[in-house]
Parts: sequence; C-alpha cells; structure tokens
Amino acid sequence: MWLRLWSILLLTGGLMGTGIAQEGGVNPAANPLITDQGKFRPLILVTPSAENADYQRMLADIQRQRASLEERRMLLYRIEDDEGWREDKPMTVPETRALLEALELDAQDPLQVVLVGLDGGKKMQLEGHVELQEIFRTIDNMPMRRAQMKHQNESPQ
Repeated sequence: MWLRLWSILLLTGGLMGTGIAQEGGVNPAANPLITDQGKFRPLILVTPSAENADYQRMLADIQRQRASLEERRMLLYRIEDDEGWREDKPMTVPETRALLEALELDAQDPLQVVLVGLDGGKKMQLEGHVELQEIFRTIDNMPMRRAQMKHQNESPQ
C-alpha cells in the first residue's frame, strides 16, 4: 500500500513539475519568453483592443524605427484582448496566457508596454503610449548593451 501511495505521489509531483498539471490551466513552460532569454529583448504591447489609439501610435512608431529595434536585438510581442503574436506570427492560447501570467498582466487593462531584458527580467512597465526613445535609452544604459556598443565602436569598419 505504501509503495502504491508513494508511486502516486511521485507521478503527481512529476506531472506538476513538468507543467502538465498546473493550477488554473496555465502552463508556465508554454511561455515563449523562455526561449528568448539571452537572445532577445522582448518588447510586449498588451491592449484590450486593436483599435486603441495609443496602441496604434506605438505600432506606427515601431514600424518607423524597425532598424533601431533590430540593432538592440528587440523582439515585438503584441497581445490584443486574448490573441497574441510574436513578431507577426500568431501565438497559441496557452503561450499567450503563459506570457501574460509570467509578467502579471491583464489583457483587459489599458495599454501596457513592457520591456524584458536579455536576462529575462522585466526592465520597464508603463501604461499608455511610450516614446521609443525612452525605451532605447533604457536599453542603451544596460551593461550588456553598453558592452555591445563599445565592441561595435572598437571593431574596424
């Protein structure tokens, strides 16, 4: 009997550890930010409506400044209501929910702009339209970005 109980506990604990059985139905392992860590600086826009004027201004600014985002190894995530995109590729519902939960965001709140660093930590979270120059200054003051810029300046052209 003890062996059977022990096996059940191990199996249940193992499932919970892999994210298969999670409270609330959200699987943290589905969070796409996990794969970006160390590679990209995700910029996440979360809005309850694609028609939000601040959101539309942010998207237009991002389109105009695309090269500056790429130079800083930024990756755009958009969440409109409960639908998400990583760059322009749709995310699954579990991915979208896991990302929102990991960043403690609600898609029904006013526009949220979140910057995540290469280390996977939240570096900035603001509400409403945010000037990209403010985000770029934040990134350019990060130690890893300063080292990258120094290396670029020292490399022969």
